[in-house]
Amino acid sequence: MISGYVIGESLRTDAVFEPRGLRLRRVRRVEPGGVSAAQPAVWTLVEWDSDGEDVGALAEALAGALQPELGWYADFVAGDERVVVFAGKVFRYRRGDERGRADAVAYGRSVGTPEHQLDWEE
Repeated sequence: MISGYVIGESLRTDAVFEPRGLRLRRVRRVEPGGVSAAQPAVWTLVEWDSDGEDVGALAEALAGALQPELGWYADFVAGDERVVVFAGKVFRYRRGDERGRADAVAYGRSVGTPEHQLDWEE
């Protein structure tokens, strides 16, 4: 099973994210605090699951839907793999792989993701 979420405000205005087999698990609005001046104060978290096996296609669909501005990203778990997706860029690594995580974090910094938001769970 693949399980993840995407922040609604991180999607491009014209984006459509609809990979095969995607199931909505929960939608909730949160005030995450510590947002950058350019980010909205309230976020919509769209949590989803998928029984699909094509992790690459799912990651590419997200990479194509995310806004390139502000360093937005989405992440998900597929078995023992962590997938971190930025606009146009995908990082895949085994959970607990410090080098894989460090590469994704470094990229996030380079595209403007606020430091404290580079905190996905392993």
